[in-house]
Amino acid sequence: MGSDHEVNDAPANSRRRFLGKSAALGLAGAGVLAGCKENGAGAPGSASASAAAAGKSHGASKAHVEPGQLDDYYLFSSGGHSGEARIMGVPSGRTLRRIPVFNIDPMVGWGITNESKAIIGTKADGSLKYTTGDTHHVHGSYKNGTYDGRFLWVNDKIHSRLARIRMDTMECDKITELPNVMGFHGTFPDKCDPVDKSINHTTRVFCGAEFAIPFPNDGRDLDDPSKWGSLFTCVDAETMDVRWQVRVDGNMDLVATSYDGRFACSNQYNTENAPDQAGMMAAERDACVFFDVARIEALVKAGKFTTIGSSKVPVVDGRKAANPDPKTSVTCYVPVGKNPHGVNASPDGKYMVCSGKLSPTATVIEVALVAKWFDGELKTERDAVVAEPEIGLGPLHTAFDGKGNAFTTLFLDSQIVKWNVAAAIAQFKGDKSVKVVLDRVDVHYQPGHGYASMGETREADGKYFNSGNKFSKDRFLPVGPLHSETEQLIDITGDKMVIISDHTAYPEPHDAIIMRRDIVKTRQIYNMDDFPNKVTADNAGITRNGNKVHVRLMSQAPAFSMPVIKVKKGDEVTITLTNHDKVEDLTHGCAIPTYNINFIVNPQETKSVTFKADHAGAFWMYCTHFCHALHLEMRSRFLVEA
Repeated sequence: MGSDHEVNDAPANSRRRFLGKSAALGLAGAGVLAGCKENGAGAPGSASASAAAAGKSHGASKAHVEPGQLDDYYLFSSGGHSGEARIMGVPSGRTLRRIPVFNIDPMVGWGITNESKAIIGTKADGSLKYTTGDTHHVHGSYKNGTYDGRFLWVNDKIHSRLARIRMDTMECDKITELPNVMGFHGTFPDKCDPVDKSINHTTRVFCGAEFAIPFPNDGRDLDDPSKWGSLFTCVDAETMDVRWQVRVDGNMDLVATSYDGRFACSNQYNTENAPDQAGMMAAERDACVFFDVARIEALVKAGKFTTIGSSKVPVVDGRKAANPDPKTSVTCYVPVGKNPHGVNASPDGKYMVCSGKLSPTATVIEVALVAKWFDGELKTERDAVVAEPEIGLGPLHTAFDGKGNAFTTLFLDSQIVKWNVAAAIAQFKGDKSVKVVLDRVDVHYQPGHGYASMGETREADGKYFNSGNKFSKDRFLPVGPLHSETEQLIDITGDKMVIISDHTAYPEPHDAIIMRRDIVKTRQIYNMDDFPNKVTADNAGITRNGNKVHVRLMSQAPAFSMPVIKVKKGDEVTITLTNHDKVEDLTHGCAIPTYNINFIVNPQETKSVTFKADHAGAFWMYCTHFCHALHLEMRSRFLVEA
């Protein structure tokens, strides 16, 4: 159990002390993290350089980015049940872009254009298979243990889909639906190849599933949840094909990966595999399950797997009963605090930290000891735990500063707690003199996810921590029963944490990453030759094949290439539009009233839409995206003959 001064280190009238009276008992712990490396941030022309030049240290001034200055970091966030991803600038908090992924976005035409509908997935009649999504976790591709700026991945919890976003265009380019999975929540890419160690970049993306379902989920065993199960899924990072799945005892929540490529892991808040809330809290502890990726792939290669239903994806049995010998096991279930939510890897690659949620503790697991368990050198899985400090009520997510310190969100305490991993390990070994908890700061209110600048990489720089708070009552102007949420940016460079700004967030973002701006290399215009269906002066015009009409159209400010487009009622019309402007930021829109058509084309880009001309009349096709002094005059007549 942690010492009293660790548990009750807050003023007598604080929310922390009041709620602490009902805290459960905890243990002690934690570890040593990576060195600090500074790149990009603080460079000339950056926000931090501007603030430093003005002699500004803490407070709101440190988050202010002067006009004409750029942010030091990108923040890539999920959008929750909006189905999108989002980009903010740090430290300014400016919203830079919303990326449609699983949702329909009539501004860019996502879910409207043929190209986007093909990525999202359609039914036989061409309509979208799904029109909803629930994004939770965004993570980037890696090289040499840090971000390489190639891809982002984000999950859809509702329909168990994984999406990939190209970082050169910040657009979704592939979506994969996971078979026999429900409640796909956590996802994380590997940081190097677990089989070929010469490959030091992301090759796989791992996906955890919360909800157990019957196998196959076709109506059988509906009244017998004891026969239900959950699958851990591996997706190929390049092709986005599902490589394999592993059946586990219990469920999975969030996911992390080791820096050496050997392990993926997931915290489990329902090891009981219970179908009801009371059952989910029956066991004294839950677990963090580790997957030996190379062993799994060896079994798949050897044909030692099954399949489920109509899916052809190999399924390896990772349940304890099928893996009695650690030396051949593909899974290791490490006991942790009750109902954990979140598992995070320390920047030095030595530790995984799980937070208890229903236990006031964080569990520190040494990755090298997990490897020893798989090699048959540990007596029990629990022997891989090296610390379990009591840090506060409702611990969820942990981030790192690269200096040996961890920062954990406390949902019930409405605090961020800063604690030292090495001190926690020393305390766990019996040294009661060490101070584990170094600082606390109140946030407003109930922080869910928290993340630090470059904190998910070897280059964790200890500059900023962002607290994503789920409640903001009394914080902003009231706008009705639905409140905005709060993103609070915290300076973590000093001994004490300092909140330097807060911003609204449209509900409901979840996890995010903070990436240095120098890593991100985006295109400013497209390459027209990348689009096989591009429209040029050679093929522009209208062609007809029976009742199928193809309108090949060009745009160049301030005009479309055809002032009049004439079709017949009942025609199936495809409009392919290429933007011939080469000027950065010169985007055109295309909208047709009463036909539910609206999309944009960026410089040198091509997009298309297909629809039925099912009602006659004259309709002004016009540019929706301001592009020119004669923008309002940029239109064509779309005529449908009766």
